Amino acid sequence: MTSVLMILTGAKTWTMKNGLAHPTGYWAHEFIRPHQLFIEAGFEVSIATPNGVTPTVDPLSLSLGYNNNDAADVAGQEAYIQNLSDVLSSTLILEDVQPNYDVVFIVGGHGPMQDLAVHPTIGTLLAATLDNPKKILSSVCHGPASFISAHKADGSWLFTGRKLTGFSNEEENQATFAGNAPWLLEDRLRLSGAHYISEPAWSAHVVEDGNLITGQNQVSAEAAALAILKKLKS
Repeated sequence: MTSVLMILTGAKTWTMKNGLAHPTGYWAHEFIRPHQLFIEAGFEVSIATPNGVTPTVDPLSLSLGYNNNDAADVAGQEAYIQNLSDVLSSTLILEDVQPNYDVVFIVGGHGPMQDLAVHPTIGTLLAATLDNPKKILSSVCHGPASFISAHKADGSWLFTGRKLTGFSNEEENQATFAGNAPWLLEDRLRLSGAHYISEPAWSAHVVEDGNLITGQNQVSAEAAALAILKKLKS
C-alpha cells in the first residue's frame, strides 16, 4: 500500500515585520482536497506536525472571500476537518518521523513561514525523500517555505537548480501581506538558488521536476495531488 505523510504547520501565528502576530495555520483546502484524493486512492495517510501539536486551520482559509462566497463549500470544509478531529489531535511528532513514506506532502498556509522554514529536522526528511527516485516530495503554496531549511551533507541547498513553484510575490501583494511580511517566499526560493516558475496570480499551476511536485497556490492543491497519483501509476 502506498504510504503518504502529510506535514502540517504547528504555528498559530505569523510574526510580521512590525512585530505583530498575524493569526494563521494551515490552509484548509490545501489539506482537505489532497487528503480526500489520497484516501480515495486507498493510500495509507499519516499526518505529522512539529512536536505533534494539534494543527490550527488558518481562519482566512475558511472565509467566504477565499471560497468564492460559497457558504456551502465552507461548511463542507469545516465538517471535513471536524470529522478528522481525532486524527488531527493525535498527529505524529515531526521530529521523530523517519523517511519511510512513499510520498511526503507539505501543506501550505502562512504557518510554514513561521515554523517549517526554520525547522531543525525537516530538512533531513526532505533530503532523504528527494534523494530516492522511487519516492515523491510535494508541496503547495507556502509549504515550500519548508525547503529553506533543507541542505545536503556538503552544506549546499537541497533545491539548488530544481524547478519548482510556490506562492508568488504577485499573489502575496494581492493578498495584502507583502508589505508587512518579514520575507517573501518567491524571493527566498529564487535567492537560495531554485529555478522558480510561476503563472499569473491565482492560476492552478503545478511544476514537476523528477520526483519533486509543487503547486503555486491554494487552487493548485488538487492539481498537485492528481499529479502525484499520475506519477505513482507510471
